Amino acid sequence: MATIKVNWPDVETAFERNAPGLHSYIDKATGEVLVVVEGQPEDDEKRRRIGELPEQHLRIEPASSREQYRWMERFVASVDDPVLRDRLLVSIDGKGAFRRFKDVLLSFPVERERWFNYRADLLHCHINRWFENRGDTPDPPPPWGAVTPPPEPTRVLARTTPSGEGPADILRKQVKALVDVLPAGELHAARVFLEYLRDRGSASLNGARGKLDPHRPFRRRGADTSAVEDDDGDDAVDELDEARDGVAEADG
Repeated sequence: MATIKVNWPDVETAFERNAPGLHSYIDKATGEVLVVVEGQPEDDEKRRRIGELPEQHLRIEPASSREQYRWMERFVASVDDPVLRDRLLVSIDGKGAFRRFKDVLLSFPVERERWFNYRADLLHCHINRWFENRGDTPDPPPPWGAVTPPPEPTRVLARTTPSGEGPADILRKQVKALVDVLPAGELHAARVFLEYLRDRGSASLNGARGKLDPHRPFRRRGADTSAVEDDDGDDAVDELDEARDGVAEADG
């Protein structure tokens, strides 16, 4: 069993990052994490270091988008409030699920905090299992120690109706039905408002793609950072993952 040096803050961040073309490596001698982005000339020196000593650099396998989507599903099933549970279920249906899920939780600070802890436990379990499966001993040991994952929820999420419609499909039908009975004088205002909502969603996605800096560590929750600030990096990676994976997570 090999012992490898580990810089835990950087390693934890690397296990969250699964954006296309981004790869992270642990220098087993120093614990340094090297982040390499495909097509970035400024990373050529890191590529050279890794290529010269491949046996000294261990490539990290982050939690996949599909797995992190499954974490959201598990959390939604664990929510006791039926109204919030239904809202979250709708939010994770289709493209943009990661962003909408977090937007809903902004109005529920207690459940939002529980989500942070829930997700952290699952991420730490993923990291611990990865080292165990490789037969490697990290030095120092992980600061979170041995972690017991949250139990699998017994509640089954009603993802579709007998007709095969999902929650978002039902809502779209309801919105269309409302539009059909609006007075003619209100249709212009309704169209303007719906276009605003559509464009706001596109702007959020494009903005998230632009703000990911793969060489900057994500901000961690702590006394000097707010919860909203801490979410910024995760949102960027989540949206990049969706750009790559589309809606495969929702279908799986």
